Amino acid sequence: MSELFATVFASIGHAFTAVHSWVFLSVVEPVLFHLDGAGIMDEAYDGTEFFLLGLIQIALLYVVLRPLEAWRPAERWTDRRAVAVDVIYTFLHRLGLFSLVLFFVLDPAVDAVTGLLRLRGISNVNLDDVWPGVTSIPIVAFVLYLVVLDFANYWIHRAQHRLRWWWALHSLHHSQRQMSLWSDDRNHLLDDLLRDAIFALLAVLIGVQPGQFVLLLLATRSLETLQHANLKLSFGRVGERLLVSPRFHRRHHAIGDGHEGPHRGCNFAVLFPIWDVLFRSGNFADGYPATGIADQLANDRQPGRDYGRGFWSQQWLGLKRMVGD
Repeated sequence: MSELFATVFASIGHAFTAVHSWVFLSVVEPVLFHLDGAGIMDEAYDGTEFFLLGLIQIALLYVVLRPLEAWRPAERWTDRRAVAVDVIYTFLHRLGLFSLVLFFVLDPAVDAVTGLLRLRGISNVNLDDVWPGVTSIPIVAFVLYLVVLDFANYWIHRAQHRLRWWWALHSLHHSQRQMSLWSDDRNHLLDDLLRDAIFALLAVLIGVQPGQFVLLLLATRSLETLQHANLKLSFGRVGERLLVSPRFHRRHHAIGDGHEGPHRGCNFAVLFPIWDVLFRSGNFADGYPATGIADQLANDRQPGRDYGRGFWSQQWLGLKRMVGD
C-alpha cells in the first residue's frame, strides 16, 4: 500500500512539474523577455509555481468545503451578494498576485537587514539546528517552524485588535456578516502588507527556506479557510483545544465577542488554541453566533457604520477609518 501511495504522489509531482514548466516556458518567459525582465527569471519561476499551487488549492478547498457548507451551514442566507467580493480577495491572495508584489518590495530590504546583522556578528537562528539529528528531519523541522510562526501570528493578531489604527484596517475582515470559506482573505491590503512583512521577516530570521515557506503558507491558509467556512463543525472537547475549528473561530468573529468582549476580543489563535489557553483569551462557549461588528448595527444613536460593499470602497473606507480613528 505504501508503495502505491508513493507511486501516486510521484506521478502527481511529475505531472505538476510538467505543467509548471510548460506554463513558464510558453507564457511567462516570453512575456518577461518582451518586457526586458530577464533579471527576475528565478523569482518569476517560483512565482509561477506559487500561482499554480494557489489555483489547485482554491479548487480543492471549494470542492471539499462548499458541499459541507450546503449540508451543515452555521447559518442560512437569502442573499449571497455580500460574499462575492470575498471571492476577489481570495483569488488576489491565493494566486500569489499580492505575494509576488510583496516579495519584490521586501526582498531587497530583507537582504539588507540580514547583511547588516551579519556585519555585527549576529547570524540567523536556524531552528533546524536546535536538536541535531531530530530537528533536521524535514517533517520535524516543518512542525517546529509551524509552531513558532503560529505563536508569532497569535501576537500579531492581538496587536491587530489592540492598536486602534491597526484595528481600523483589520476591522474590514470582521465586517463580513455572512462568513464563508471565501472570508479568510477579506483583508485591507495595508493590513496584509504589515502582517505578511512581519511574518516573512521572522521566517527569514529563523532559517525558513523558500520551499518550506511555500508549504507553511499553503498549510496555514488551508486551515484558515476551513475555520472561516459557514459550517457547523466542532472538533470536540479535546480537539477544540488542539486545533482551531470553525466553531472556535466563529466565536472570534461574533458580535460582542469578536472585538467588543474582554481582551478586545477572544480566540486569537490562528492554528493552535493553546496560545489562547495559556494567555487566557480563549472562549470555548458552544453555539454559532452572528458575526460582524457592533457599530454596524443601527440604533437610536447611530445609523450603522458602513464598511463598504465593493473592493475599492472597502479599501478606501479602511484608510479613512485609520486616519479618522
